[in-house]
Amino acid sequence: MKRIPLRPDVYRRLEMAVMDTFSNSDFHRANIRDVARRAGVSFSTIYKHYGSKERLVFAFVDIWLGKLTERIIDHLQGIEDLKETLRKVMWLQLDYYERNPGLGRILFMTLPMKTWMADETFQQKKMINKYLAVLRRGQKEGILNPQVRAGVLLDFMMGLVQRSFCMWIMRGQKGSLAAQANLLFEMVWRGMSNPDSDAATWREQPASAEASAGP
Repeated sequence: MKRIPLRPDVYRRLEMAVMDTFSNSDFHRANIRDVARRAGVSFSTIYKHYGSKERLVFAFVDIWLGKLTERIIDHLQGIEDLKETLRKVMWLQLDYYERNPGLGRILFMTLPMKTWMADETFQQKKMINKYLAVLRRGQKEGILNPQVRAGVLLDFMMGLVQRSFCMWIMRGQKGSLAAQANLLFEMVWRGMSNPDSDAATWREQPASAEASAGP
């Protein structure tokens, strides 16, 4: 039997309730009844459509990350230079999590990673394949370090995004997270670059960027 989609207004209330509940509560303590109460939707309706707390959260996380993927694809159109492509990717991620801190909290601070990794939504194939294609191109062209898998380079870059977000939250979200992207990326670039390539040479940052970095 085909399931009837949720009405748009119900879906929107549920989306907001999932974000609010799981970005501000311990994952193991929060439950579907909490979400139902905040959304003004019955427990049975949510259970009928999602089946479990985990599937409910993962379904929305998949949608939110899908929006980030589409934004990245859209912004990368017309950028040919490898370094500027990767720089843009880092900025887009930091900017997206700054604009959507609830999602960042869920992904990096409350979601049980082992449980999520067992779900198909963890793979984010469209996003990850896009990243890996760019990194492999850089390795093939001799710009990025060819001595490690492209996935290791991706882990290196994504790890800094996650750590930067968590510390930004811990410090009270002071300043702009996205404004740090350029300086953070230059560190990542030096770490990923092919040590035998002239392209690995770090270019000095504009004086304005250095001045804004602080001591």
